[in-house]
Amino acid sequence: MVEHLVYTERVGGSRPSPPTSRSGGRDLRHKFAGWALAGLLIVLALPVTLRGARAEQPPMNFRIARMDSPGCGANCPEVVVANGVIEPETPLAFLDFARTATLSHSLRGVIFLNSPGGNVVASMELGAVFRRLRLAAIVAGFAANGDISGPVAGECVSACVYALMGATRRLAPPSSRIALHRMSVILADGSASGVASRRFADSRLVALVARYAARMGVSPALVWNAESLPPDRIHLLTQQEISRWRLASTRF
Repeated sequence: MVEHLVYTERVGGSRPSPPTSRSGGRDLRHKFAGWALAGLLIVLALPVTLRGARAEQPPMNFRIARMDSPGCGANCPEVVVANGVIEPETPLAFLDFARTATLSHSLRGVIFLNSPGGNVVASMELGAVFRRLRLAAIVAGFAANGDISGPVAGECVSACVYALMGATRRLAPPSSRIALHRMSVILADGSASGVASRRFADSRLVALVARYAARMGVSPALVWNAESLPPDRIHLLTQQEISRWRLASTRF
């Protein structure tokens, strides 16, 4: 399943999940504005983070990895591997990485996405980059075992789900974990005691995120269900929910 997608997807050659924008090669930052992400930044005076993101994990990093398997020899394809927490700087870091990565002739338009979540706005911006570059995404980690390297079980939790939405094709192997969490932000009161309060996303922000999901071809019901969860609950998506809300395919 995974191997077939990797071998068939080429950079810029994926078929997008409807609906998707077909505008020309404008600057990607202009593209973000066209998808109302600038509006999100105005609404959010502070970065909204999904608390499912584990602070002890490092910021998301990107690398190229080769899918080694018997028989492909020098023709084994390369994929992009993304691991870690999605921070505000992550979308631009990926753009810088992508400019160099596209020089590889063996690179497929596939990204292995493995993340505990992070910043909501940055995750949507990263998803917009995935859509602009027409990348397919697989929720998986990537490991090497002797002469063989390839996918292992991974996760896409909390805000990572919004980055995943941007991919033109989305694959969620049954062994990997996809989960929802409610958006919130921690506000410090500025006093010496360091007392902090917690604020949840208001209806305007939830509506903006739902519209983003719809634009990426995902049911807004996924966002509404995430925002209806108890504050500290992480909901592990079933294969039926993943399919019903059009988030990803669980089989090729």
